[in-house]
Amino acid sequence: MDHKRVAQTVVKAVGKDNIVAAAHCATRLRLVVKDDSKINQKMLDSDADIKGTFETNGQYQIIIGPGDVNNVYDEMVKITGLKEMSTQELKQVAAKNQKTNPVMAFIKLLSDIFVPLIPALVAGGLLMALDNVLASPGLFGPKSVIQMYPSLKGIESMVNVMSAAPFTFLPILVGISGAKRFGANPFLGAVVGMMMTSPLLQAGHFWNVFGLHVSMQPYTGQVIPALAAVWLLSIFEKWFHKKLPSAVDFTFTPLLSILLTGFLTFTIVGPVMRDLSDWITAAIVWIYNTLGWVGTGIFGAFYSPIVLTGLHQSFPAIETQLISAFKSGTGYGDFIFVVASMANVAQGAATTAVYFLTKNKKMKGLSSSAAVSALLGITEPAIFGVNLKLKFPFFCALIGSCVASALAGMFHVIAVSLGSAGFIGFLSINAKSIPLYVLCELISFAIAFCVTFFYGKAHRNLIDPVTEAEADAEAKAVEVQAEATAAEPAGAVKSEEVLSPIDGKVEDLSKVKDEVFSQKMMGDGAAVVPSDGTIYSPVDGKITVAYATKHAYGITSDDGAEILIHVGLDTVNLKGEHFTSAVEQGQTVKRGDKLGTVDLKAVEAAGYDTMVMVVVTNTASYAKVEHVAEGEIKHGEKLIEVAK
Repeated sequence: MDHKRVAQTVVKAVGKDNIVAAAHCATRLRLVVKDDSKINQKMLDSDADIKGTFETNGQYQIIIGPGDVNNVYDEMVKITGLKEMSTQELKQVAAKNQKTNPVMAFIKLLSDIFVPLIPALVAGGLLMALDNVLASPGLFGPKSVIQMYPSLKGIESMVNVMSAAPFTFLPILVGISGAKRFGANPFLGAVVGMMMTSPLLQAGHFWNVFGLHVSMQPYTGQVIPALAAVWLLSIFEKWFHKKLPSAVDFTFTPLLSILLTGFLTFTIVGPVMRDLSDWITAAIVWIYNTLGWVGTGIFGAFYSPIVLTGLHQSFPAIETQLISAFKSGTGYGDFIFVVASMANVAQGAATTAVYFLTKNKKMKGLSSSAAVSALLGITEPAIFGVNLKLKFPFFCALIGSCVASALAGMFHVIAVSLGSAGFIGFLSINAKSIPLYVLCELISFAIAFCVTFFYGKAHRNLIDPVTEAEADAEAKAVEVQAEATAAEPAGAVKSEEVLSPIDGKVEDLSKVKDEVFSQKMMGDGAAVVPSDGTIYSPVDGKITVAYATKHAYGITSDDGAEILIHVGLDTVNLKGEHFTSAVEQGQTVKRGDKLGTVDLKAVEAAGYDTMVMVVVTNTASYAKVEHVAEGEIKHGEKLIEVAK
């Protein structure tokens, strides 16, 4: 790679005066820019040495690859005169540079609180779906399963208790997560939630407090009152920590914080917020009841544009209310999830159509992985990486989403839990509605795919807008590559095995919470959830990259495979703390040689994901790169197989 040329391309495409700050990690340049609309995306996409780009948390990230990114960064610093900084310093610059939007800040707040709760809500919802399968008549005949097989009644009753738990005691979950987000003690947050769901509270009863009749109405299944209560707790707790002497702070801060929060919650905040919550839920249900299938159709047409704004992050707060109401027998269930599923599948279908239409290898590779992701419920790669770039697939998908959502509304398809809003979302659907849900999903896919495909066929220039000269150049490059491959020069890559560098549990790269790895932008490979902190060489070869931060290693095997071992996510910010290294750049290693260590508990305590990524960065040189191990694995056991 010509590092200076790549750096010049980056600076020219982004704009020298548009770059506020820059840093790099093991694989990518991380930039803070003034205006991302001024970036020449086509110039970056057309550079063969740039593996991809994306934007997250105020940073524009450009994927270069291990062993090259640091050299490109050095050249870029020379060109721009920017001050060198760490990724942690860049995060602080990005946070200051981002424009504050009160609405988006509130949405992010809700997202931060509810995303950690999703596993508990999904578990409860799926158990609810299982309970419906067992107890609902008409699914497998005129009688329910437990009516046909009375011996299953005990199991059904047990499942019913399990399914109700997350929704009945939802304020406790909100109290814990909300306290963490607001900076309060999460155990005190749990106490607030427990107070609001105490079995001692009885609807219709009152306390006499200084002549006031305070309702003893329980807050089971309530979200907004719990959020307000735990926010109050955080205000009191922080104030008392500042004002009370350290000798009494430990004892009296929790006491006074809970006492004041509890009093205000039961007398003012709780009743007001419960009414507000009921009004919001009632308004949404009213729209659903009044407009019916027309309303769900309109919602379906606008759901993906809503995703672009980030407003969809606030929906879980409403959906949990709808699900809780359904569980208690006072509501219809969650129709928002159904509409989201139709929209996600439609975007995935449009991306699938692009895969069959495009001749561009880079777009074909991106669209294939992004389509699968969207069909399973994660649409950001499809929307931002493919559909919006080409524009028309995004709008074609809205047609499929609109029609399918209208049909789902007409059939009264509803969800009884949160889950993955895609084809596998049927697990969250009310058991009676599952066949209709699947039918609507198929309709959404078919319409979006066909409209996108035939429109793209009629407007080929919108899919691959390349000039004749560019096409000739690409054809020439392919011809040269074919000749080079046929020649089989010394040092050409060969088939080989890549062993696991660490003990742990094997996971697919798609499970990694980083787009660069999960979308395989750096190449294919595998991930390992480590159970031991010692890292070993997976091949015989040479250390080509040994970072000073000791969190990543680049190794070129004797047979030509270029392997990146990346320990943890964003662990570059630790600057080598909790890591040791036993090798240096340029050193020759054998399979099983110790590369270094990581203190897994310390890294986790610092708030970082410890998953280890093992990636073959020259995947394009092979016909096959796949991980062949499943479940638990020991270092030195076969993890990845590569073949020409």
